[in-house]
Amino acid sequence: MATSIIVPVMGESVTEATIAKWLKSEGDMVAVDEPLVELETDKITLEVPAPEAGVLSEIKVKAGDVVEVGAVLGTIDAKAMPKKTNTSQKDQKQSSAEVNAKVQAAQPQKNNGGQAALSPAVRKIVEEKQLDPKNIAGTGKDGRLTKGDLLNVSNISSQNFVPSSQSRQNISKQMGREQERVPMTRLRKKIAERLKMAQNNAAILTTFNEVDMTQIMAIRARYKDVFEKKRQIKLGFMSFFVKSCLVALKEFPMVNAEIDGDDIVYKNFYDIGVAVGTEQGLVVPIIRDADQKSFADLEMIIAEFGTKAREGKLTLEELTGGTFTISNGGVYGSLMSTPILNPPQSGILGMHKTMMRPMAIDGKVEIRPMMYVALSYDHRIVDGREAVSFLVRVKECLEDPQRLLLDL
Repeated sequence: MATSIIVPVMGESVTEATIAKWLKSEGDMVAVDEPLVELETDKITLEVPAPEAGVLSEIKVKAGDVVEVGAVLGTIDAKAMPKKTNTSQKDQKQSSAEVNAKVQAAQPQKNNGGQAALSPAVRKIVEEKQLDPKNIAGTGKDGRLTKGDLLNVSNISSQNFVPSSQSRQNISKQMGREQERVPMTRLRKKIAERLKMAQNNAAILTTFNEVDMTQIMAIRARYKDVFEKKRQIKLGFMSFFVKSCLVALKEFPMVNAEIDGDDIVYKNFYDIGVAVGTEQGLVVPIIRDADQKSFADLEMIIAEFGTKAREGKLTLEELTGGTFTISNGGVYGSLMSTPILNPPQSGILGMHKTMMRPMAIDGKVEIRPMMYVALSYDHRIVDGREAVSFLVRVKECLEDPQRLLLDL
């Protein structure tokens, strides 16, 4: 009896997904709960496990297909025999002969001149334009040249000529420059959509400041070993930044708010998003009720998010919501940037690389570890004075971390 492999429910707002890749092939033996296929939504990537042990007898959809929740991806047959992978020498020779025959059949037919046969219309253009067919990539059947191929090449020098995507590929091939066309993932499409929406809908401005990291680095150097031994987690910078932003958010609640139609919605809770870069794109898992977490709690949650993000195991709930975001471009070496809002939030803090720079301290020049910080904000709800004051408050807390312990 065959058992269907079904697209599972992936969250309240997710109704469809894209087949990222199959982890098994037709005819493979699979164990119960063994991952079969990866699905990619605009928020997460998840694996669909085998509902029972048996043979993957049929795959109904291929990589790149869009499927809805409840759709059948394939079937598992508990009684079927796995596909044989060992073939006899005779079968291998026969298979090899068939492949060679197919390759030969796929080659374009040659005329007496040694090049692909040209149609009368194509030959006329070749002669009139004095073109060399050997240097032009054909897009017709069996690689034959078409009239459009020749017209595209002959019009390259025209000032008003704008080559099509296919024409640009042909031109690149003629110049010995290879290129690859890959469809955007659903996650990348969603990222592009949300970033463009933020730019179109919000009045985004950015204010900058710089932070002297001397005190935080001294605290880390002094307590990192004890902290790690007791908490089994390293003491990083991010927990200090989260704590500092929480102090500022409570003093300037409009940065923690959002616009909904003609209303301003003030949030009396603090769900902080921490941007994490992955190979698939940027994701922002949420630290719920961050104001109720200790330094150790924050560091453990952030470390766990990083691991889950790299393994593609973040859940939809962990990526949904958020009232404010912190993004650390410094891990990639960024010295300064202007972060883009994560809609519908009204503020995002950008961290950057810590650099040793000469600073004027009490009339003397000292070398200090300095970091530029940036706050991008929605000017429709946050005024410039409030944005600057918010960032100054964050700076004060970071440069004097004792304030965080004393709630000053």
